Amino acid sequence: MDSVALVKYKENIRSTLEEGLGHIGGFGDLKSPIIIKPNICTIKDGTGHSVTDIEVVKAIIDLLLESDSKLAIKIIESDSQSKNAGEAFVKFGYTTFCENKQNLGFDVTTMDLSRLSLTKISFDGEYFKNPELPDILTNPHYFISVAVAKTHELSYITGVLKNLFGVLPRKDMSVYHKQIHEIITDLARILRPELNIVDARVGVEDWNGPKTHKIGAFLLGRQPVSVDATMTRIFQLDPLDVGHLVKSSKHNLGVLDPLIIGESIEDVSVKFSPP
Repeated sequence: MDSVALVKYKENIRSTLEEGLGHIGGFGDLKSPIIIKPNICTIKDGTGHSVTDIEVVKAIIDLLLESDSKLAIKIIESDSQSKNAGEAFVKFGYTTFCENKQNLGFDVTTMDLSRLSLTKISFDGEYFKNPELPDILTNPHYFISVAVAKTHELSYITGVLKNLFGVLPRKDMSVYHKQIHEIITDLARILRPELNIVDARVGVEDWNGPKTHKIGAFLLGRQPVSVDATMTRIFQLDPLDVGHLVKSSKHNLGVLDPLIIGESIEDVSVKFSPP
């Protein structure tokens, strides 16, 4: 049965991630490039918890490089209506972090997907038909989605699956909003992230708040649907109400009621208002 590690945060990000990875058997088969997609949804993080904490990404990268120092690691994001990816990389510390890693001899870089050439792929989805995507996504890779725990007025929740929305290279993302569940499902089918992590130390109501809830946990899993369904239950909401979870569950991307390893959902759950 598919499983999700639910680990209480113990004041150290690295050790918490290590505990979670231990529950799911580690990273699995790594291959370069490692693509890490944090949730950098805005240049103005109104709550202080709406954007992926760079310290989480740093800890993941350190663990990856300790397992194989030769890995090529790409931290990716695209422009959107609420940010320029390059400016966001600078503001949230990714540019400096990557420069420091490069000075130590590691191949760790940021990548603005809105500046890359596009390649058409053969794909017949619910929304996309043979879409053009940034080159880095169309070649073999190992994909990690690193999200924060949030609800969302358009997609109901925003976790590791909604985080994939940020790979689309066009800035006027609003053109996709009417069919957001179909688009998220298509992206999940195309990218199929190998590792999915939700920083649920603090949960946020709506994509940039203002309301927050202390949860104090991390979620890790191989399958994105399973991780996001667990996050939804922590919010005391129903995964069956999340269109892209139901749709994606039909494509071997996880289940709506996975096995939970570690803490119980009841021990960390917090009541969220439906979006």
